[in-house]
Amino acid sequence: MAEKAFCIHRFMEILSKAYKEWNAPVISLMAATGATPFAVLVATLLSLRTKDEVTEAAALRLLHEADTPEAVLSLGEERIRELIFPVGFYPTKAMRLVEICSILIRQYAGKVPRTMEELLALPGVGRKTANLVLIEGFGLPGICVDTHVHRISNRLAYVSTKTPEQTEMVLRRILPSEYWISYNEILVAFGQTLCRPLSPWCSRCPVAALCPRKGVERSR
Repeated sequence: MAEKAFCIHRFMEILSKAYKEWNAPVISLMAATGATPFAVLVATLLSLRTKDEVTEAAALRLLHEADTPEAVLSLGEERIRELIFPVGFYPTKAMRLVEICSILIRQYAGKVPRTMEELLALPGVGRKTANLVLIEGFGLPGICVDTHVHRISNRLAYVSTKTPEQTEMVLRRILPSEYWISYNEILVAFGQTLCRPLSPWCSRCPVAALCPRKGVERSR
């Protein structure tokens, strides 16, 4: 019997309903409560290799004292380090924030640019960060691929890729445009809650019937 083709529409329909019971990613929560593009950029930079709860606390501490590029620069790098500790690589991130804020003031009148090319030109900003700023900061279409999106997309056999960058490029070709904005948010929450890297909760998964569990050696 031929293998049943994966249906992205059914997959997203089911997860969109289940998602309401899960904790949303911290950047999505901030965006939903009216965070500015600058706040989204700051929080996204802090989130790299850092748990959501640590990112949220650090971002709120920093943005409470300084919520514009000008205000962040006025703090000085040492004070920024104190406010964002203990996010991963906090000294480097403090330095990057100073560099980025200087560029935003000098080149963009203190505003965050809203194109992929301009965002990627900022120090320390990669495709994941740029896409997330476009999606959550400006509500523009983008496909943000982090470890959760990369892992789950391959586990579903929706893509067959080796790196998050490859996954993004494939998804740009095959993912229906209606899911570009929501795909990351839903899959990150799904990955944090059920579809874990090791021993995923397949017995609790609402889309288990759609998933070939590619690469899954052990599940719960």
